[in-house]
Amino acid sequence: MSAKLKQLEEMLRPIVEGLGYEFWGIEFRSQGHHSLLRIFIDDAENGIGIEDCEKVSRQASGVMDVEDPIQTEYTLEVSSPGMDRPLFRLEQYEAFAGHQVQIKLRMAFEGRRKFQGLIKGVEGEDVVVVVDDHEYLLPFDSIEKANIVPVFE
Repeated sequence: MSAKLKQLEEMLRPIVEGLGYEFWGIEFRSQGHHSLLRIFIDDAENGIGIEDCEKVSRQASGVMDVEDPIQTEYTLEVSSPGMDRPLFRLEQYEAFAGHQVQIKLRMAFEGRRKFQGLIKGVEGEDVVVVVDDHEYLLPFDSIEKANIVPVFE
């Protein structure tokens, strides 16, 4: 996790949790003069509605205006993780063991950067994924992006 993401998470997590939601994770994309900060919130019992996103957005926006951690223009979005939820922490991979996942690595591992398979679990700092009957131990620190693949029955 970059220093900027860590700083933003330390600032925003208490706001989200103080409002009674689970802090699922954040994405920060710096795009020149305009950036995007997306906060993912969850509520396992009640789900997330537009009112929940608005409430968190108002609180987070106020703190961001005062603290001013992003020097350029940016858009603040608050969202539910959705069915194709992104995974940000090792505990999330553990919780979603048995689910399909798409993973993109920062650098190639065994000749490839993209993996889609079944999350088997976590071993130390590695995510265990089964792809076509082959088990991979992917170093958590090398994962650029990961999303659950929704299954519709």
